[in-house]
Amino acid sequence: MDRILQRSGLGDKTYISKGLLTEPPDMSREVAQEEVEMGIFGTIDELLLKTRVKCEEIGILVCVSGVFNIMPSLSSVIVKRYRLRDDIRSYNITGMGCSAGLVALGLVQNLFKVHDNSCALVVTTDSTTGSVYEGNDRSKLLSNCIFRVGGVALLLSNKPSDQTTSKYELIRTVRSQTADNDRSYNCIFMEEDKEGYRGITINKDLLYAAIKTIRSNISTVAPLVLPLSEKFRYLMNITVRRIRTGSKVEPYNPDFSKSINHFFPHVGGKPVLDDLQRKLGFSDEQMEASRMTLYRFGNSSSSSIWYEVAYAEAKGRVKKGDALWQIAFGSGFKCSSVIWRATRSIDRNEMNPWRDEIDEFPVDVSEIEAFPDLFVASK
Repeated sequence: MDRILQRSGLGDKTYISKGLLTEPPDMSREVAQEEVEMGIFGTIDELLLKTRVKCEEIGILVCVSGVFNIMPSLSSVIVKRYRLRDDIRSYNITGMGCSAGLVALGLVQNLFKVHDNSCALVVTTDSTTGSVYEGNDRSKLLSNCIFRVGGVALLLSNKPSDQTTSKYELIRTVRSQTADNDRSYNCIFMEEDKEGYRGITINKDLLYAAIKTIRSNISTVAPLVLPLSEKFRYLMNITVRRIRTGSKVEPYNPDFSKSINHFFPHVGGKPVLDDLQRKLGFSDEQMEASRMTLYRFGNSSSSSIWYEVAYAEAKGRVKKGDALWQIAFGSGFKCSSVIWRATRSIDRNEMNPWRDEIDEFPVDVSEIEAFPDLFVASK
């Protein structure tokens, strides 16, 4: 674990549960729930303060947690805490991995089609306490090293009156999954080891599954966002490669920068980011928000994607009319993309988790060595 931590791409300021700092560590359900509630209540309180939205105005609630699950559900805990409406449409998403936060946005987008003049609250978090592995199986140690405490609360609305105050307009959501493929399905798997300790197994097929599923997702997104010039080049490349079977014509990678101003891939871990950048051709600048989020906050599961957006906002880079592309991937294997358009320029001094230290970034993480034996062989 010490070797993994040294090469994980995480800095020294990430957050873990206070239960893991006690001696001996306290990994009880009560401590896990306290960790989760601290995250979701803090983010919701801040959101309501910023937007001045009243609790009775919220008609839809979607709560996302990857591995932490209780009864009554977290969505019920939130309804009770904030005395939300008795007719609220609440949903609880668990077990869907790091892409579940964007899956929740797709759910809200569909609900808005049948519920006019509605406000939706989306909350994403997870428990590091509940996912700790106590055994010695190398394939299950990675999750102990890269996952950290984090939480996000979002307010979405389809009320015409909110167009002037909203930061972003939701343009598209696209989902892809390769669960029918055994290598993809088994690359991230929760199971017990031989001694009965529960943990999340991550094997070498993760990189295969990630690239395969991401490419499938990107091939769906591309026609929806690329300008005609890039679509034409892409089509011509496919045509030439099909006509000249066996030729050495390389596949054409479309230039998304001509239609997308900001790209935010899920932080995953350093090996995943390295492989994603190398095989999909993204620049260091396009990967900056992801690498800095991994360094400062670690992998906070489905919440991570929003720490990246907050990084760009705190840098003052998001201008009115900019297109933002979030892409997250996780167990299953699943990949989700969401395209936004900024409805106004974002003030870098707005309430933001990076605000007090953004001038310290970016930091140089290029000297962090690769970890070639990070993942165990697949089954």
